[in-house]
Amino acid sequence: MFPHQKPRMRAYRLNAFGGMEGLSLGERDLPGLGRHDIRVRVRAASLNYRDVMILEGRYAFAAPAGITPLSDGAGEVIAVGAGVTRFAPGDRVAGVYFQRWIDGRLTPELAREQFGCTHEGMLAEYAVADESSWVTLPRHLSFEEGATLPCAALTAWSALTGGARPVLAGETVLVLGTGGVALFGLQFAKLFGARVIAVTSRIERGEQLRALGAYTVIDSKATPDWDVAVRAATEGRGVDHVLESIGPDTLERSIKSAAFDAQLALVGAFSSPGITLDPRLFGGRLISIHRVAVGSRAGFEAMNRAITHHRLQPVIDRVFDFDDAKQAYVYFQASHHMGKVVIAGASS
Repeated sequence: MFPHQKPRMRAYRLNAFGGMEGLSLGERDLPGLGRHDIRVRVRAASLNYRDVMILEGRYAFAAPAGITPLSDGAGEVIAVGAGVTRFAPGDRVAGVYFQRWIDGRLTPELAREQFGCTHEGMLAEYAVADESSWVTLPRHLSFEEGATLPCAALTAWSALTGGARPVLAGETVLVLGTGGVALFGLQFAKLFGARVIAVTSRIERGEQLRALGAYTVIDSKATPDWDVAVRAATEGRGVDHVLESIGPDTLERSIKSAAFDAQLALVGAFSSPGITLDPRLFGGRLISIHRVAVGSRAGFEAMNRAITHHRLQPVIDRVFDFDDAKQAYVYFQASHHMGKVVIAGASS
């Protein structure tokens, strides 16, 4: 290195939006370390649907050209600023999705502060951010497993513990699909002592869903009116909680599957042209619907305590090498995965 030359790191950038051609791997300056910052060697990152939306230029918040993508990552602290008190070199950490949302209510201002969108993301050799934007990983998890937690796991946790009434032992929970949020929801619901009904269009994954704890698995391809099957499985009563992680395409049947006073957590309400909801669906029902936006750092830390106590293991479908990040995106977009799609760190 020449005198006064800044240290460099490998990192992906989104130089343009609309498709995979905008994503490129190269080198960039290693970010400086502020007084309250920590520098993390990223050992693994994971993909979420929001990352595809950012890639395609249709996310709620516009990302600047040249941003390093991905909100979810885990790694080890290698350096700390002079004022840091929460972490030390060698600590194992994961980033917080909404970096400044520590606790309390989410505001529009807090919602805009996100890794991989308005702040440099995790698809890089190193990540630097304020110490308040990180949490300690459960000790029993690998970096790959830890990288699955910031978005999908915390969203599922918030869906089942938030709202007007959290899940109670003995209640019934409905989960849809086999993506990260659905599978974490299944695992957390079992952790709370609830019974889980899983609906999937890939019935070949039924045994895996049962192994994770689902007591009933419904094939939505063989049973298009799967809400009828859900009510039959609950002796006509319907489920107490719905983790609606798909959105408008399934929302009507989710509502029909719900008990009179059920809680419905809506975590996948993305745009779907031509889909409308008949308000008469709510006739005779007192369903409470709450929109879930991942969760705060305090929620993340509470979830990690539960994961540690119960030694919960995230479900990972596949781990891609850092140099194969584009293939990871393509694989994720094809929606053939069960659980999380992870990209190993550049230094792993």
